[in-house]
Amino acid sequence: MTGPVLVVLAAGMGSRYGGLKQVDRIGREGEALLDYSVFDALRSGFAKVLFVIRRAIERDFRNLILCRMAAVPYELCFQELDSLIPEEVLSRAKQAGRTKPWGTSHALLCAAPMIDAPFAVINADDFYGLRAFKIMGSYLTSPQVSEGAIVPYRLEKTLSPQGTVTRGVCRIQEGYLASVQELTAIAREGSRIVNTSAEGVKQELTPDTPVSMNFWGFPTGIFPDLRRYFHEFLKTAAGQPKQECYLPMAADWFIKNKLLKIRVLPADSDWFGVTYQEDRSVAVNRILELTARGVYPASLWTAS
Repeated sequence: MTGPVLVVLAAGMGSRYGGLKQVDRIGREGEALLDYSVFDALRSGFAKVLFVIRRAIERDFRNLILCRMAAVPYELCFQELDSLIPEEVLSRAKQAGRTKPWGTSHALLCAAPMIDAPFAVINADDFYGLRAFKIMGSYLTSPQVSEGAIVPYRLEKTLSPQGTVTRGVCRIQEGYLASVQELTAIAREGSRIVNTSAEGVKQELTPDTPVSMNFWGFPTGIFPDLRRYFHEFLKTAAGQPKQECYLPMAADWFIKNKLLKIRVLPADSDWFGVTYQEDRSVAVNRILELTARGVYPASLWTAS
C-alpha cells in the first residue's frame, strides 16, 4: 500500500433519520453519500478504505453499497455493543439499559487492527467535498506524519432546519487546534445560532465558528493513548446508557495532555449531510447540481 487509509464510520443507528441513512439512495444510480466520499478519497491519493459497520447491517451494506465498489480496495470492521469492552463493564451497561455501541472513539478503536498507515476518519452520512479530501490526502502523504489534522467547517453551513445538531466547536491558535468542545443541541433560533445545554443554559455561537464534522487525520501512533482515554471513559459511562465517547472529546484530551498536536487544514469545502429524513431532498439536489457541473460523473463507479 502506498497511500493513507480512509476510515468510514458507518455503524450509526439513524434514530433521528428514521432508518439506515448510511445506505440511503442519494445519487441517480443509488449512490449513498459515502460513495462520493470514497470516490473523492481515491482520487486524492488514499489507498484503502475501512468501513466500520454493525453486523446487523452487513447484508444491506454489501447489497446496497459494496456491490458497486468491486474495484475499491476495502475491508469491513465491526463495532458492536460488546466490542473491546471488559465483561464487568458490559454487564453493568446492559443492566443500565444500554443497547448501542459507545460512539466514534469506540468505532475507531474497532478498526485499529486493520490500520497500517496514516489515516483519515469521516462519517458515512456527511458530504465533505473534493477539496477537503485533496488537502487531507496531501497532508497524510507528507514525510513522517507525526501530528494529527482536522478539516473544520463553518458552523452556519452545517445546520439543519429540521432540528438540533451535534457539533465539535473548535478553538484555533496559530494554525493548530487549541480545544474542541462537543455541543449536542445546536439550532437556529430566529437570526441567532444557539446551543442549549441539558440544564437549559443557552450559548450563542457566531455563524463563522469553526466546527468539527469528524474529518480527522491521524498517525498510527495514537492508538495506545486513545485506548487509555476510552478505558477512562468506560469507568463512568457503564451506568449511563446513552453516553458516547466522541472523537472530538478524545482529540481535546490529546491536546490538553500534550499527547498530540492537531493541525488545522482550512479547505473552505462544501458540506451537507442527512441528520433528519427531511434533509434528504437537499442532499439529492446538491449531488444533482455537482454532477451537472462535472464534479462527479453521472455514473459514479462505472466511469471510474
